[in-house]
Amino acid sequence: MPTKKDYLKRELRHFDIKKHDVVPVIEDYASMAFQARNLYRASRIYDRMLGDRDCTVILTLAGSLFSAGLKEVVVDMVENDMVDAIVSTGALMVDQDFFEALGFKHYLGTPHTDDDELKRLHIDRIYDTYIDEDDLRVCDETVGKIADALEPRPYSSREFIAEMGRYLDREGAKSRSVVFSAFKKDVPIFVPAFSDSSAGFGLIQHQTRKQKHMSIDSAKDFLELTKVKLNSRETGLLMVGGGVPKNFAQDIVVAADILAEDAKMHKYAVQLTVADERDGGLSGSTLKEAHSWGKVDVGSEQMVFGEATINFSLLAAYAYHRGSWKQREARRLARIFALERTAPPVS
Repeated sequence: MPTKKDYLKRELRHFDIKKHDVVPVIEDYASMAFQARNLYRASRIYDRMLGDRDCTVILTLAGSLFSAGLKEVVVDMVENDMVDAIVSTGALMVDQDFFEALGFKHYLGTPHTDDDELKRLHIDRIYDTYIDEDDLRVCDETVGKIADALEPRPYSSREFIAEMGRYLDREGAKSRSVVFSAFKKDVPIFVPAFSDSSAGFGLIQHQTRKQKHMSIDSAKDFLELTKVKLNSRETGLLMVGGGVPKNFAQDIVVAADILAEDAKMHKYAVQLTVADERDGGLSGSTLKEAHSWGKVDVGSEQMVFGEATINFSLLAAYAYHRGSWKQREARRLARIFALERTAPPVS
């Protein structure tokens, strides 16, 4: 009978944008059609975001991207000032990134397997990738322990993820990590549906143990990300997938307009998605549709319909090797909120 070790043998490897200069490939796509030309235009728009000194770049992430090999792409983007704020699903930041930073791994698998046997062995499957459920439970418990050590009050997801980064700084990250790199670079990470992840299991353990406990305040998330918009002359969105992160990042234009009036729409916007717009779902709604809501300007927007492990790695590698990021200054937007904590009360 197969054992867990028989399944968890081949470690997943993450794509390294530094190794692959795809600039000639992407620029050849300009003379092609369909999604090749769309990917060329999207890559150029992202490069323009990086070259625009007034532009704050907001990256949104949805889907099982890091378990599929894209974690190092985002780490390099953070480390090289190619992104200023991140809006993500909880699974990416907790179940996949923080999970690996604790020393655990994702493994190559197959969708053509016996899922009953995987369940018996405590192996979780993400399409053709495996993770050890017992390791994931340790990740859950670690989140709960971080919560146990905090002052009992409402926190934004950004605040809590910063505490996860601080934990990795103190205990030592076992691998490169988006959460840890963002903590060091003061890049705020927002997870508007934070409990919809491994974090949720840790937080319910915390709230069961502690009569006075911390909680996640989703309205505070929305206000804080809106303040990122209000503190930026221009903003650009790079959206991988759709869902809550996409809509959350688009909605801050409307929120900023309500708070300050005449807020600018996102100047640039790129979305990489496999979703269809015809059912009205947010993951497939076009950027031109978002313009009707006053969220995204038109002219420097591009939809690319294709799978992220291919398109995102190529787009990010193109921008890295074009080098426009080398002229950018780190915005360190998380310091906005640190300054708020130390400001004197308004009389």
